[in-house]
Amino acid sequence: MSAFLGNTFRLGIKELRSLLADPVLLLLIVYAFTFAVYSVATGVKFEVQNASIAVVDEDQSEVARRIRGALLPPFFKEPVSIPFNEIDTAMDSGRFVFVIAIPPNFEKDLLAGRSPEIQLNIDATAMTQAGNGAVYLQNIISQEVTNFAQRREDGSSLPINLVVRAKFNPNLESTWFTAVMQVINNITILSVILTGAALIREREHGTVEHLLVMPVTPQEIMLAKIWANGLVIVVAAVLSLLFVVQAFLQVPIAGSVALFVVGAVFYLFSVTALGIVLATFASSMPQFGLLVMPVLVIMNLLSGSTTPMESMPIWLQWVMQLSPSTHFVAFSQAVLYRGAGLEIIWPSLVSMAAISVAFFVLAHLRFRKAIASYQ
Repeated sequence: MSAFLGNTFRLGIKELRSLLADPVLLLLIVYAFTFAVYSVATGVKFEVQNASIAVVDEDQSEVARRIRGALLPPFFKEPVSIPFNEIDTAMDSGRFVFVIAIPPNFEKDLLAGRSPEIQLNIDATAMTQAGNGAVYLQNIISQEVTNFAQRREDGSSLPINLVVRAKFNPNLESTWFTAVMQVINNITILSVILTGAALIREREHGTVEHLLVMPVTPQEIMLAKIWANGLVIVVAAVLSLLFVVQAFLQVPIAGSVALFVVGAVFYLFSVTALGIVLATFASSMPQFGLLVMPVLVIMNLLSGSTTPMESMPIWLQWVMQLSPSTHFVAFSQAVLYRGAGLEIIWPSLVSMAAISVAFFVLAHLRFRKAIASYQ
């Protein structure tokens, strides 16, 4: 056992030295956990901001002016008045994301209790902004119409007072979500790439033949690559959370970073093993890159980090339970967003541990077969 641990440690040190001697991979790690996190967190917005909007006011009434006056920055740009016959042309040219059409006699019909309609035209090609903006506009219009009707009648208020409380992200800032999720996604991407690239690099540099004549086993070689590359990624991820996300972007981390590290270690064991499996199917670095891309796209898009698992078909939800990224995203969100403890996230840890064992066994079988082909 001491010889096994010693060989694994020394081979891991060799991996770290090889990584330090590769400026491209080092630059990739630094970029992924610094500028990439910052640029995505500040550049990708899910809330409505500076949306272009036009108003067709054929009523010229007080309630119409109230609705237009409620369309304020930073959600919307200054509303532009256009005639009704220019709606299609303006929408086709992409000038506006939203166009509100207020029909003639709207205020008169409203006061008469005839339930008049307001037309809201949406450019749904801007999908996220269109969906959220439609909700914003419905609330704004409903509030202004309600306030106008109450003031004109008896001044009575609604029978209830609805108080909305947003937990874990009280201001609904998308930066709080995208910053942390970018770190989580980069852990997946770099774990697969670094470990697989390490194996490809051994083959391209001819050092794999040196390993074969040394008194080391395939398990020792694999474990060395896993712990060395995993250590680099864990350290980079923790530094990114503390200094880029928490200190620079001012995004609070609700839970224990130490507990997150424990879960990341379980997860890294499986995805680094996956990187070794993919590398055994590739004969060169470009081929490995082409093989990795579709795997990473599926792991990230269907893990629950981009869209909720509940919105996927049932069969796909069951299939994605076999992916370690699904359990890691659920674990990370519970710890970093909601401050969950071990009593809540232990099922995710157990699932990641089981998948890690399965992936390591598969990687070991593939790696032994690949080694046999070298000899």
